[in-house]
Amino acid sequence: MEQQDLKLTSSEIGTLWGEYVNGTAINTVNHYMLSIIEDDDIKALFQEAIQLFDTQKLRIQTFIANEGFPVPIGFTNSDLIGGAKRLFSDIFCLHYLHIMTTHGLLGHIGALSASTRKDLREFYDACDNDGKLLYQKTTDLLLEKGHFQRDPYFYPQGNPEFVSGQQFLNGFLGKDRPLNAMEIVDLSFIIKKNIMAKTLSIGFGQVTRTKEVRKFLKKAQQTTDQQIQSLSTILHADNLPVPMSWETEVTTSQEAPFSDKLMLYHIGFLIQTSQAYQGAGLASAMRVDLLTAYEKIILKNMMIIKEWFNIMTKHKWFEQPPLAPNRKRIARDN
Repeated sequence: MEQQDLKLTSSEIGTLWGEYVNGTAINTVNHYMLSIIEDDDIKALFQEAIQLFDTQKLRIQTFIANEGFPVPIGFTNSDLIGGAKRLFSDIFCLHYLHIMTTHGLLGHIGALSASTRKDLREFYDACDNDGKLLYQKTTDLLLEKGHFQRDPYFYPQGNPEFVSGQQFLNGFLGKDRPLNAMEIVDLSFIIKKNIMAKTLSIGFGQVTRTKEVRKFLKKAQQTTDQQIQSLSTILHADNLPVPMSWETEVTTSQEAPFSDKLMLYHIGFLIQTSQAYQGAGLASAMRVDLLTAYEKIILKNMMIIKEWFNIMTKHKWFEQPPLAPNRKRIARDN
């Protein structure tokens, strides 16, 4: 049997479904940002990102439909409100594209590793290659415009060293050692992602027309800010710089460019995605204070995701992913 004739597995259907829904949400935001951007260089990158996803979207639709599954609704032009005033600056839009491209790269690699069929593996490999090129271009443009935020520098040591004693794991009572390079990478990465979520929460909170959604977005803003402050304190203790915030890149507009459904979904998506980053940070952390900080953040995010889910389902905004067969119900209906 040819590999492309193999039926897609649950993992393959799940990754396609997720790529489609998340991709259409981000692509809708990209369309809005393209309409407000004045900088020609930034505009060109958004045009490229939209063209790339339009091609990927058609392939995903074909994969799903050929298996007899309904293509997800995801997000469409109905979630984009024309004529709204500018909500974000050009530079924030560029940061947004850069970070969402990073999310996409991680998503493509995860989907590739879950795929067996050759045509699907080739598709995700091509998506990854496209994403890498876009990542390079957004990085180059941020550097060119002086807005790329580098991680802290290290000074080289003379010789390799080995850990000696339990002090390497300590993080309380003044016995903590300096952060190691792997820990700094995770801290900086997670703070940047939280800054993005916080900034979007501020912007979306200004323009949402639903009191319940506004209340949640305010809570999401406060939660991400607390997490930024908690992790930044750890960097500051070692006299290391923290990434800059982007709150000033949000205008004072109160005109919604998106549906409440899209704005709420987007923030929930970012919080859910951050759980994977917190888990990676927790796994590589070797200081007790770091472990404690990540555990608190993960638990807090679980609580806020539950609240997000309740609002999404209350308004029938949460599209159901494909489910495994309910064997008990099938047997009962027989």
